[in-house]
Amino acid sequence: MTDTLAPPKVPLDQVTGLRPLTDTTVCVDPQAAYAALRARWDGLPIAPVALADGVPAWLVMGYEHVRAVSRDDVRFARNPAHWRQYAEGRVPAGSGLAPMMFPRDNAYFADGERHARLRAPLVHGLAGLSEPRMARVVRATCDRLLARLPDTGEADLVAGYAQQVPMLTVAGLFGIDPDLSEVLQRCLIALFGSGDDSQAGNEELEDILARVLAAHRDRPGEDDLTTAFLNHPALRDDAEIVQSMVLMMSAGWETTTVWIGHTLRILLSAPRFAARLRGGRLGIDHALDEVLWLDPPMCNMPARYALCDTVIGGRHIAKGDPLILAFAAANADPAIRRDGEDWPVPGNRAHLAWGVGHHACPAQRAGWLIARTAVETALHRLPDARLAIEPRRIALQPSPWTRGPAQLPVLATRITDRQKESGHAA
Repeated sequence: MTDTLAPPKVPLDQVTGLRPLTDTTVCVDPQAAYAALRARWDGLPIAPVALADGVPAWLVMGYEHVRAVSRDDVRFARNPAHWRQYAEGRVPAGSGLAPMMFPRDNAYFADGERHARLRAPLVHGLAGLSEPRMARVVRATCDRLLARLPDTGEADLVAGYAQQVPMLTVAGLFGIDPDLSEVLQRCLIALFGSGDDSQAGNEELEDILARVLAAHRDRPGEDDLTTAFLNHPALRDDAEIVQSMVLMMSAGWETTTVWIGHTLRILLSAPRFAARLRGGRLGIDHALDEVLWLDPPMCNMPARYALCDTVIGGRHIAKGDPLILAFAAANADPAIRRDGEDWPVPGNRAHLAWGVGHHACPAQRAGWLIARTAVETALHRLPDARLAIEPRRIALQPSPWTRGPAQLPVLATRITDRQKESGHAA
């Protein structure tokens, strides 16, 4: 999608008055934040923003423009080596952006044949998973976590549940000791936060996974993903194996945690869902889809880098400029909505939450299974659960990329009863 008309050329590095990207994530109304960006910058679907450390980037907010950038391998690349500011040493080595935007030896940061090679082990590993077995494991994990909730009738369904289910599941898939769950979560929260502790969290994560890899080399597992990666001919050395583990673990945990948290939030607070819950028609699939439209797990996806000077969305983009794909903004793009139409339309899965093109998420089925099982089990085991605070007061986990609940305090008077019934009293 190339445009012939554009505002006067202004190099990204010289644009002033930039708002931080976190304005769109750490806020009550992200769509209002995206709308303000459009209005501030010529009404166009691509606006300049400041990333962590004040590093500038273009934020792509139009639905068709996100699709176009994602699918155009001629003009846009995923490899950060094409990022002009990074290549010129103008992004600090200690930047909090490093874990999410500096080069890594995995598929996320690769293009062309190298991307295909590094993606193959991920696709093959996921294809080898038994979905019925995985569903049983996830449900058992959910039951166990819910049985451990405090018997006071108060609980946090993020720290005690939404964060735990994906981590224990993903760690189990890699044959990682569940006792490492808490430290792995801490590392990943830091990584996605892109703050001062981001690099330290990433280094600790890589160290843990390197030790897991070494242990599996000495004593291979039977059907875990670590062993599968060790034996896959496409991965040529330990660095590629560890970084592929980082990719699957970070994407699998963060996105699924946010998805579960937001789905439970709207099911417990939105009147249109509350009626269905009371009537026995849970509407879980509708709620899961609605979150992918309104609060996709990755609101702002880093990054594509322009391979040439070009024009897109009416905006001049210079070679080497970084582009952040605003999935949350694109899903709500007025250009794709009909006047007077209820939105999002139940069953419509044309959202961009999974990405599009060669880099689309390969774990969609696994993510859906984990999220749906977690939400369904929580509603079944805690049928009278309700939010303990107003939805607008729910704290958000700081990150320029994701917009997930940091907590989800609920009241559920039947927690103790459900524990006794299941035989898993805390």
